[in-house]
Formats: sequence, structure tokens, C-alpha cells
Amino acid sequence: MVGKKLFSFFLFLVIIISTGCKQSQSNSKQINFSGAFALYPLNLKWSDEYKKAHPNIVFNIQPGGAGKGLTDALSGNADVGMFSREISDNELNKGVWYIALAKDAVFPVVNSNNLYIDSLKIHGLTKDALKNIFIENKSSAWEDILQIKNNKQTKIDVYTRSDASGAAESWAAFFNMRQDNLKGIGMMGDPGIADAVKKDVKGIGFNNTQYIFDIETGNKIAGIDILPLDVNNNGKIDSAENFYTNLSSVETAVLNGNYPSPPVRDLYFICKQKPTNQTILDYFKWVLTDGQQYVKDAGYILLPADVIQQQLQKLQ
Repeated sequence: MVGKKLFSFFLFLVIIISTGCKQSQSNSKQINFSGAFALYPLNLKWSDEYKKAHPNIVFNIQPGGAGKGLTDALSGNADVGMFSREISDNELNKGVWYIALAKDAVFPVVNSNNLYIDSLKIHGLTKDALKNIFIENKSSAWEDILQIKNNKQTKIDVYTRSDASGAAESWAAFFNMRQDNLKGIGMMGDPGIADAVKKDVKGIGFNNTQYIFDIETGNKIAGIDILPLDVNNNGKIDSAENFYTNLSSVETAVLNGNYPSPPVRDLYFICKQKPTNQTILDYFKWVLTDGQQYVKDAGYILLPADVIQQQLQKLQ
């Protein structure tokens, strides 16, 4: 008799616990993200902060390039695409709906132990010189591009993106080209290019700020350096062009328009159509309001207040 009572009691506990688990699961809500490496760190930060007040929300955030984000959003494989280039008319015609979130910039990067790093920091490279490297493929040696006359021929190893990338499209747009026009060894994602350049003293590539600077300290990550851009083509990096020391000075320069756009670009969330899921809309609203306090600390650049208001109106 006692054994039957104990069995009934344990069976009752199992039912209660099982029911509780099912109720807990049913209360959870999931948002699936796919896309740009550029937006991935910021969205991770946002989701971590959002979950503190909304622990029932499950975030599935997968980087894979802006092109994958677009494809997954349009096909329904993701609720939201993370996107890091301008949205074309053709994409808008396919029903792409979007909100702008923050700004970022793409910079040419070299190995910090490049044989000519001191000369590069003093003189920089012009847009045309960079085009010769990334588009025309006319300059195969560092001595040629820097017009250094000696017997050395130090090969330039050029790295580009193998995935459909907002960073690559923005970098190519700087030369009025498309990603397909970029020459170089294809690497997967921002981490791929950054790692390749850090391991190759002859290497050159392009990266978003989050893969060049340590977000906690604002200092450059060991092994990688920004190649300064000679904007006014006078053969030297003037004071207005010399803002690459740390993340804060780079953000200020971008905000003040001292670095060209492109490769400065807006970052977006995109969906196939305007979401009807209130969970997603609530998160978007939080990102554009309370979530903006985390943008600068995460290494990104705030959008102007009027632009943020325009994005909020899209959620109405």
C-alpha cells in the first residue's frame, strides 16, 4: 500500500514537472538572424542586453555574410537578415523591408610588420593606388606601389572576400565597382581576411573596425594596422587625414566626414516584408531606442537622431 502511494506521488511529480517544462517552452519565443559579419558583434551585444529584461526570448544569430542574410531573409530560412551595404532597387522590388541601425566603415589593412609600414603611415596610398591593387591588379610589388627604387621586389598578397559581403561591396563601391571586380585571394568573412593579413607581412586586405580594434581598449589588435588613405592626393597624410591611432579617433573622423562614403555605410536589419510578429517588432523598437546606448561602446557609429526617428516610424 505504501509502495503504491509512493509510486502515485512520484508519478504526480513527473506530471507536474513535465507540464511545467512544456509551459516554459511554450512561453519562449525565438528570433532567427542570418547575415553580415559587420553587424554580428553589435547584434550579439543587443540580444544579450535585451534578454536581461526578456529572458523568454531565444536569439539564434548566425554570421555568414550580407549575401547569405539577404537570401535567408527572402527564403524564410531566417526571420531577419543582417545587412551591411546599400539596398538596391532590385532588392526593394523583391519586397525587402529594412530599418537602418548604425554606421560602420571599411578600411584597407596591412600587416603591422609590413616592410614599409613607416612609409605607408607617412605617405598613405591614394584611391588610384588602391584601385591598382584591388581592381586593376597593376601593382604586384610594394616597391612599385610606393615608387621606391631599389632592387627588391616584395610581392603584394591581396586578400578579398569569398562570401557575398557587404564589406566587399562597400569597398568595391569606393572604386565605382562591384564585389566581383575585386582581385585577390578569397577569404571567408571579416575574420578570414583579418587572420590572413595578421599572418602575412606582405598582405593587404580590408576590414570593418570591429576586426581591427579591440573594442574594450580601443587599441589596434596585434598584427594588423590600417593603411592610411591619402584623400587629397598630395603624397602625404595631413593632420585631417591622420586619425587612425585608436577607435575613438576613427569614429570621430567618420562622423565628421573625414573618411569617404563609401566605404562608410549604414547597417540594416532586413526582412522579406514588414514583420507582423510582435516579438520581432518589439525587439526592433528597443534596438532603435534603449539599444542605441550600446552602439558606440560596441565600436559602431550612431545614426543622426532624425534618421532614427524615421526608422521608428516604419515600425508603426
